[in-house]
Amino acid sequence: MASLRNYLDKIRPNFEPGGKLHALHSVYDGFETFLYTPRTTSAPAGAVHIHDSIDSKRTMIIVVLALLPCFLFGMYNTGYQHWLALGATSFPFWELMIYGFLTILPRVAVAYIVGLGIEFTFAQIKHEEIQEGFLVTGIIVPMICPAEVPLWMLAVAVAFAVIFAKEVFGGTGYNVLNIALVTRAFLFFAYPAQMSGDKVYVATGTPFGYGTALPDGFTGATPLGQIATQSGPSLELLGLDGKIIDTWQAFLGLIPGSFGETSTLCILIGAILLLATGIASWRVMLSVFAGGLFMGWIANTFASPVYPASYLNPLDQLLLGGFAFAAVFMATDPVTAARTTTGKYIYGFLIGVIAVIIRTYNNGYPEGAMLAVLLMNCFAPLIDYCVVQANMRRRQARLTSKTARQ
Repeated sequence: MASLRNYLDKIRPNFEPGGKLHALHSVYDGFETFLYTPRTTSAPAGAVHIHDSIDSKRTMIIVVLALLPCFLFGMYNTGYQHWLALGATSFPFWELMIYGFLTILPRVAVAYIVGLGIEFTFAQIKHEEIQEGFLVTGIIVPMICPAEVPLWMLAVAVAFAVIFAKEVFGGTGYNVLNIALVTRAFLFFAYPAQMSGDKVYVATGTPFGYGTALPDGFTGATPLGQIATQSGPSLELLGLDGKIIDTWQAFLGLIPGSFGETSTLCILIGAILLLATGIASWRVMLSVFAGGLFMGWIANTFASPVYPASYLNPLDQLLLGGFAFAAVFMATDPVTAARTTTGKYIYGFLIGVIAVIIRTYNNGYPEGAMLAVLLMNCFAPLIDYCVVQANMRRRQARLTSKTARQ
């Protein structure tokens, strides 16, 4: 590590003003601060500042570590679902992992190359530091998309989200909407046939020539996708092996779905890391689950054959689809979430309620977590404003009462 530090110090003059590579100063700075905590201090000299090693890059790396259990499980589950679709009776662990890794690798690469490429370009144009927000976004995007979303579609969606939902607002820390969810929403509305929830949620091809391809026309709907085709209180959600998916399977995540969203167990492991390090807000996380349980109970209490998803029990509402992933990794985004203490409870609760409302009472759209988070991103500033104004009125009333008594 010392030799790397010395090498970076040696080439630094080339990237500073007057150096032959000064136009790439932002790129050098971005790589250096990614590898090492910056040694610079805040100005002006003599002022009092508090410093620690947990800067935004380190924060993003912790979030990436929290995502790893879901990512690794997604690799296994992608291979597992593919083997199930082939009718296999044995599931060799490493073969499944390799298949899942080769399936997701090109999508991770495209997300990072396109997203970081755009951010590097904007940083150079504006002569600013390269921000680190895309460290998390780049890995989340492939995890919330179907396993076989075409690479060109993913590239277009990432470019749209980074440019129009982030850079035009000023870059990292200024975006109003969650960038990963904007990418997912763009794909859903621009290419609905590829995002409808049937065969694209099971990897069918042979990535880099590995594995056996599934027959053309193979279908394997996600559990939530199956609900829209059923009626009556006896919901039967089936896996690719034809067996009923129970609550335990839904919790473990061995079901069809987006790459990183299926395992609630792995999501909760990531949540523990985020909460233990203080990166995510437990108030938002808890209130999202509370809102989902509450609305799930309401929907189930007044279940109707017109809306088959209303027959899901409240717990299954939390375990299926992207609900848990959205609660832990999307709703808690500190940039787009509410920031006041009371506002966090309101913000999270409404996300849970709206997610269940959308997936239950819109038979044409079986997943509601994405739209619920994006909608509440828009209302987060208003929630904070109302909370602050209420606090001000309450304090003014106390002050007026105290003055009157005197």
